[in-house]
Formats: sequence, structure tokens, C-alpha cells
Amino acid sequence: MNEAFAEAFLSMRSNVGGPFGAVVVKDGKILGRGGNRVLDENDPTAHAEIVAIRDACKRQGTFDLDGAEIYATCEPCPMCFSAIYWAGIKKVYYTLDRHDAASIGFRDNHIYEEIARPAGERHLRYEQLNHPQAAALFSEWKEKFDKIPY
Repeated sequence: MNEAFAEAFLSMRSNVGGPFGAVVVKDGKILGRGGNRVLDENDPTAHAEIVAIRDACKRQGTFDLDGAEIYATCEPCPMCFSAIYWAGIKKVYYTLDRHDAASIGFRDNHIYEEIARPAGERHLRYEQLNHPQAAALFSEWKEKFDKIPY
């Protein structure tokens, strides 16, 4: 957790992002590290957990971090929560929670509330469109002999 906090302080003090840090660990070894880089990269997805996962995957040469753990200075937001699942990380350790983050201006509650609503009642509107290549796209994937499942 000390390394996650070091990443958070570095991001914040360097003005590259907010006060958040994370490290991905497996078998006691740090696989990847990241601080929030939203400001530096002009990327709303450059949260500390995402940066740490990307770093770990690049260093390990894989998209699968099965069995790894992540140490984060704050409870992961819904986006990071999803990325952690997709990466195969088995456990999350965190110190501060979403309420602590809200108290300093980082509010994710509206996203948690949106996820809980039926799709038709969300503020972000979804509309499904038909496209003539839709069936062919997934059919080709299903039949692709050299695909790499993930």
C-alpha cells in the first residue's frame, strides 16, 4: 500500500492527476504501478487503477492478470471496478472510500445510481441501431479458427 500512496502523492504533486495511486501485485512482486494521469494525458480513463493495470499487462506481455491483487489508495470507481474484473484480478485492497473521495470533490455516486437504473430510465440515452453487417461480424468471430479468446 505504501507504493500506491507514493504513486498518488507523485501524481498529485506533479499536477498530472488527482490524489490516487495503485499497484498490481502477484506473489509479492509488483507487476505494475500507476498514479492518476487524467490531467497529463487529457484522458478521463487514466485513473490510477487503469494506469497500473495497463502497466502490468504491458510488462507481463498479457491481458490476463489472473490471480493478481491490486492495492489502491481509494475504493475503485465503477470504471476501474470493471477493468479490475476484466483483467482477472482476484482481490482489491483500498484505504479511502467513495465517500472520502466525494468529500474532496470526486463524486462517482451518480454513476452507481445510473448503473442501478433500468436502461430506459438512465440519463445517458442508449439507442440500438440496425446495420446490415451486424450478423456477419459476430458470425465471423464465432467461426474464426485463429481467434484468441479473452
